[in-house]
Amino acid sequence: MAKNRFSSGDGPSQRQLRVGELIRRTLSDVLIRGEVHDPDLNKISITVGEVRPSADLKVATVYVAPLGGTLGGETAEAMLAALRRHTGELRHHVAKAMTLKYAPDLRFRLDETFDRLDETRRMFSDETVQRDIAQRDDDEDEDDLG
Repeated sequence: MAKNRFSSGDGPSQRQLRVGELIRRTLSDVLIRGEVHDPDLNKISITVGEVRPSADLKVATVYVAPLGGTLGGETAEAMLAALRRHTGELRHHVAKAMTLKYAPDLRFRLDETFDRLDETRRMFSDETVQRDIAQRDDDEDEDDLG
């Protein structure tokens, strides 16, 4: 198969990004409107953070998190279980919104982005790290003068 001369081969293609964003918006709309009739699913506010389609667009990994909640505990597990129970119905909604040959198989994972951001903030607030950053800034200032 010939390579696209405009593609560098690193990261997702433009088509993958567009399809992922369309899936994300469609799932968000379906979950906001409560179109899936499941009391367990409708009592949880769900954030669809990102969708990563595979290169052939047949599988889409959907990263979700309970809105305003933490990932640990029963809320996240109940949310994932409810989404996995209704994967077929959610896939049907996605297929109606898209014009692809195949509706992608949806795989739900917990979105841990916010937890990683919190950990990064804690690391930067550590006084040892602050001291190292200040020392590096001082060294760069001396290099600029000399």
